[in-house]
Amino acid sequence: MAKEKPKKKKTAGDEYGAKQITVLEGLEPVRKRPGMYIGSTGPEGLHHLVWEVVDNSIDEAMGGHANDIRVRLMPGNKVSVEDNGRGIPVDPHPQFKVSALELVMTKLHAGGKFGEGGYKVSGGLHGVGVSVVNALSIWTKAQVFRDGKEWVQEYKRGKPEYKVKPAGGTRKRGTIITFQPDQEIFTTIEFNLPTILDHLRQQAYLTKAVRITVEDIRSRENPASYAFYFEGGVSSYVRHLNHNKEAKHDNVFYLAKDHDGIGIEVSLQYTEEYKETLFAFANNIYNPGGGTHLVGFRTALTRVLNTYARKQGFLKEKDENLTGEDVREGLTAVISVKVKDPQFEGQTKDKLGNPEVRTAVEAAFGDALSIFLEEHPRDAEKILEKCVLSSRARLAARAARETVLRKGVLEGLTLPGKLADCSTRDASRSELYIVEGDSAGGSAKQGRNREFQAILPLRGKILNVERARLDKMLGNNELRNLVIAMGTNIGEQFDIASLRYDRIIIMTDADVDGAHIRTLLLTLFYRYFLELITTGHLYIAQPPLYRVSRAKDIRYVYSETEREKAVAELLKIKEEKTTKKKEVAKDEINEPEAGETMAETTAVSGVNIQRFKGLGEMNPEQLWETTMNPATRTMKLVTIEDAEKANAVFDVLMGADVEPRKRFIQTHAKAVKNLDI
Repeated sequence: MAKEKPKKKKTAGDEYGAKQITVLEGLEPVRKRPGMYIGSTGPEGLHHLVWEVVDNSIDEAMGGHANDIRVRLMPGNKVSVEDNGRGIPVDPHPQFKVSALELVMTKLHAGGKFGEGGYKVSGGLHGVGVSVVNALSIWTKAQVFRDGKEWVQEYKRGKPEYKVKPAGGTRKRGTIITFQPDQEIFTTIEFNLPTILDHLRQQAYLTKAVRITVEDIRSRENPASYAFYFEGGVSSYVRHLNHNKEAKHDNVFYLAKDHDGIGIEVSLQYTEEYKETLFAFANNIYNPGGGTHLVGFRTALTRVLNTYARKQGFLKEKDENLTGEDVREGLTAVISVKVKDPQFEGQTKDKLGNPEVRTAVEAAFGDALSIFLEEHPRDAEKILEKCVLSSRARLAARAARETVLRKGVLEGLTLPGKLADCSTRDASRSELYIVEGDSAGGSAKQGRNREFQAILPLRGKILNVERARLDKMLGNNELRNLVIAMGTNIGEQFDIASLRYDRIIIMTDADVDGAHIRTLLLTLFYRYFLELITTGHLYIAQPPLYRVSRAKDIRYVYSETEREKAVAELLKIKEEKTTKKKEVAKDEINEPEAGETMAETTAVSGVNIQRFKGLGEMNPEQLWETTMNPATRTMKLVTIEDAEKANAVFDVLMGADVEPRKRFIQTHAKAVKNLDI
């Protein structure tokens, strides 16, 4: 008799059949995974809701159907976006048998951007924008004005409250979408006015002759209203970008042309700066990764300027051609294309991929630039002078760089003598601390983990690279050591794959000089090693301001508020008493405890408070425990949320023009706390 096989006990993993397959209908997928549709549920994702609704109005404007867009920030964190376009259709859809308005508001991938005849060009989030906004809002209201009637429908978390219904007659036309973000979805539902103004100002530059108004009526006592309207399109944008810079020539180049069905708008002007400022857009969407429109622009720019330079004798027969790097030094340019069927790389639309756009931009821009140079010989002369000087500087920088690398090899393994390197050769595990001064460098070298932490001390304040070309920069000993230590090379030879450390950490004192050195280093990385920032390799160390101790209870704190809280806890004072403004008498300065250095130390009722003004005031154990130990340290990752804003701030703070910097300091002086003079 055959022995019966024992039955295998079922586990949770075995219960996998048709009934385990979940289908999310309507807008449920959006609420389930909001990050897939708007990027994040933080402030950036919250503001993306506004962009999506505004994009629909911009699409109407780009099609020539609207010229007025109004955004209102209202009490209760509600936002309304109104345009005077055609209005969303309200008649029943032939397939789904419901109003087209309800379909657009409640179904993903429903809208006038997919078939023929709705829009010639459009942006938006692959056509899912307004329905995603509806899904992520606790309440939404759509009002449509068309054919002499007003139509309305309201929604709760994406679901209609009632059928689309008429709400009376009207002479208006257009659409109003009002929404209130769901606080269950977002970490914050408070909109930031400057963020909205910056984005909508940019959209107004890119959609010329369209008025965009922003009204902030969240406070009845302090309502505010802003309006943007630019007849000049992207040429107005270039003037805005250059308002704190010294222009190299007077006339701003501008092209607006339709070429093979592609709308092309380009503007440029050269300045006395050394860096390029360039923004590329497709259907009003910023493409930080560039794309085919940028390739076509750069190819035509280099070709046309070389042709003109040879023809007019700026380049002799023996001279090398100008490179792309030469012709882009000091260039400010904005490229905007309108494409019927844009092909972007990824959901973030980082890069435009349409090959036909490169051909169109290269042809249209090349022809227009050639005519501009011929018609404006004085401007052309100024531009070519700038480019030829840049070429000479590049050749000098190449010679300087080769000298640096040759010298590095002679010194052994291309590493500077001041660098205390780590023992591991695994770049993914290692980190480089850039430390202010030899004193702090000594403490860091003693306190570090030698296996994966390298230390490079810098002597004094480094060169301000905002006002220097590459050849001068490589002549600076401290900067040369840093370039060699990182291993990436610099300029046209930069290679991020050769980076010797996964984390580059700026570690400076918590005083004015330390902040200045940190700013100089950030300028260096932003201008010459931007890819290290965008790929998440650059950090700022956060050393503590105070050591608060009583007996064996020791705490390190990073602000005045934390210090007061730590003192109160150590004294077991109730929290409500610590919030009162109460002056506490300070005793005489105590002698440092065992292991302490001579930092500023005071005592408050038996609690020792040690103020660290410099890293060198910490002994190696303290520096490791507070600032270098991966298990306990705090570091800030350096990121760039807004390239245009970051570029403008570096221009103001580190540029040659004093007046904008003076205005900046006067404007923000009151916001500075705990300033050490």
